[in-house]
Parts: sequence; C-alpha cells; structure tokens
Amino acid sequence: MDFAFGPEDEAFRAEARGWLAEHLTGDHARARGRGGPGGEHEGVAQRRAWERALGRGGWIGLGWGSDAYGNRRATLTQQVVWAEEYARARAPGRCGHIGENLLAPTLLAYGSQEQRDEFLPPIARGDALWCQGYSEPGAGSDLAGVRTRAVRDGEFLLVTGQKIWTSLAREADWCFVLARTEEGSRGHRGLSLLLVPMDQPGRVEVRPIRQMTGTSEFNEVFFDGARARAAHVVGGPGEGWRVAMGLLGFERGVSTLAQQIGFAEELAEVVRAAVASGAVRDAVVRERLVRQWADLRVMRWNALRTLGGSGTGVLPGAPSVAKLLWGRWHQRLGELALEVRGAAGAVGPADWRPGAPYELDPVQRLALFTRADTIYGGTDEVQRNIIAERVLGLPREARGPR
Repeated sequence: MDFAFGPEDEAFRAEARGWLAEHLTGDHARARGRGGPGGEHEGVAQRRAWERALGRGGWIGLGWGSDAYGNRRATLTQQVVWAEEYARARAPGRCGHIGENLLAPTLLAYGSQEQRDEFLPPIARGDALWCQGYSEPGAGSDLAGVRTRAVRDGEFLLVTGQKIWTSLAREADWCFVLARTEEGSRGHRGLSLLLVPMDQPGRVEVRPIRQMTGTSEFNEVFFDGARARAAHVVGGPGEGWRVAMGLLGFERGVSTLAQQIGFAEELAEVVRAAVASGAVRDAVVRERLVRQWADLRVMRWNALRTLGGSGTGVLPGAPSVAKLLWGRWHQRLGELALEVRGAAGAVGPADWRPGAPYELDPVQRLALFTRADTIYGGTDEVQRNIIAERVLGLPREARGPR
C-alpha cells in the first residue's frame, strides 16, 4: 500500500488546522509547547483543560475505528494528518495520551463491552487520565519478572506491590496494572491486567523520582491492598501476558510521526545555535548536523512505510525498530546541542540562589533528559532481544531460575 495523502485527507487537514487556530487561544495558548518529554510536570491544570477541549471537539480517539464514544472516525492517513498539524501548532503536550493510545485500543481488542462502555467515554471527553503500571524495581523492562500480586476478595482484587518509572502517576485517575493473580506462578504465566483507581488514600501512594534534570516526570507507585473490581480484569484472569503484549504493539504508531516533527524543530534550534556560536565552521560539526537531518528523514520514511504496509501500524518488530532508531537519534541530538554552544552550554540561565539552586535552560534539559530515551518504554537491550527472537527467529537467550 502506498502511503499518500488524497483530497479527503487535505480537506481533513484544513479542518484540523482551522480548529486548532480557533481554539488554541487564551489559557490554552499559554500552555503551548509545554508538557513534552522532560516537561510533563508543566502546566498540568491548563493541559487538563485543553484535554477536555479536545474531547468536546471530538479529536480524541480518532483511531478507535468507531464514533460511538464521543470521538470522530478517521482513516489512518487522517490520523497522521491530525498528528502532524497538532505538532506543527505546538499544541500542549497531551496528558491523556496513555488512555487514548494505549488503554483504549487494548480495551477495543481485548476488553468486554461493559469495560468499553464504562471507560472509553471518559477518555474521549478528556475527563479521565491514565498511567501505566508495568515496570518494577526488580524487573525493569522484563515483564515476566513482575512480582506485584492481586488476591481475590469477593467482588474485588486486592493489589500489593510496587511499580516504578510511572509517567503521569501524580495526575492520573486510573492505572492499568500488570499483576500476578495465580499463587506460585512464574514467568509470563498467571498474570492479569487490572484497572485500578488511583484515588485510594492509604492504599495507593505515589512518590516522585527526582531526575538529574531537577524535575520529576517519573514516579514510584506503591500498592498496599489497593482495590480493583474483578469485573475490571481485561481479557480475563491469567491472560495478562497476552493482553500486555498486545498493548505494547499499540505503543508506537501514528504518534511516532508527530514526535518526529518535534524532533525536526529541535534540530533546527541546534542548527541555529551552531551558526550563532560559529561551531558550524567545523567540518565535523557540519557532518554531524547533516547526519542528524538524514537520519530523521530515514525515520520518517520508515514510519510511513510501516503504517502503509500494515494498515494498522503494528507489524512484527516495527515498534522495537522505531524505538531503537529514535532513542539513539535523540541522545545524539542532545549531546550535539550542548557541544555547539561551547563553554556557554555549561552555564545555567540564572544565578544560583537558595530558592532555585538547580535551574536549566531548555537545551540543557534536552541534553540531560535524552539520557533516559534508551531506557524508558523498554530498554535498547530489550528491543534488540524482541527483534532477535520474535522477528529473526533466533534462539532465546539462556535465563537463570527466578
């Protein structure tokens, strides 16, 4: 399938661009450019209000394949158009993307009709925010090492354990949690995906993790007998591994193209900085800038090829390839962004004072935050294993007893 935009897509583009221009004003405009990677703590109240505005416009859930939940239906190419226009408008970073792009497709694929009817409308309205409870301190990206447990207690499951690197946990209303529901189970057996409300004082505790950027996008989440309804087990008890693997397939699709537009803007800023500092006169710097530009084009065409070839954006190994490509690319950009500024790159934007002892400018924050790009969302090592074992059919690496 050739991935191209037709007349209907361009009409959709004009509608999207017009809506954004009309509504991205006032308080919404003041949240422009806020809430991206490394800045998820910024303007949360404004961005939640913007999420509800998107819901009223029907712009949440374009890829759900149904307009039964308050969203609007859109083709794959129209979803790409919306993602591109959203990024070009520098609209606020989405605080509802985990619910829209991860949980909702999972419920549509594996959830019951009752679960869809209960949870999809609040996501489509921009009212409900979600976080993802997968990684654990002793397991990291190895989901088969999950130790959080859930025990049946009447109509509830009582969840006990710890999750880590949980984005948006402080703002989220709900968390989808991978937990062991079968006593004595090991590996990928005996897991279930539970939908857990976060507002449970004494049962759910969120602790921010302070990063080297000085901010706290990631969190630890502690569950101490937190209650999840038995009716809120997605796909049925013991089916957590199958559902979790399906969810990961939804994690990187159309949004990858919007991410690349943001990357292009960051690259343009680095080029301008290189010109201003004179670093561009160095042939090695020029070569590195051109390589970043070329690699970004390769990422775009790879994303378009993947989406166009599958019709769904979920080809075997494609999410892992995309993650490997952009994670390393973004790290190299962060390093280059500091280097082209020379000694000025080591100087903060304001003098030290007790009230603000650790302040970074956007370029410094970019350089430091990108160190996490090859870790969160599945480490590079895990992505390579996925490609090796599930795409190339290589033997699984030896694993010791748990």
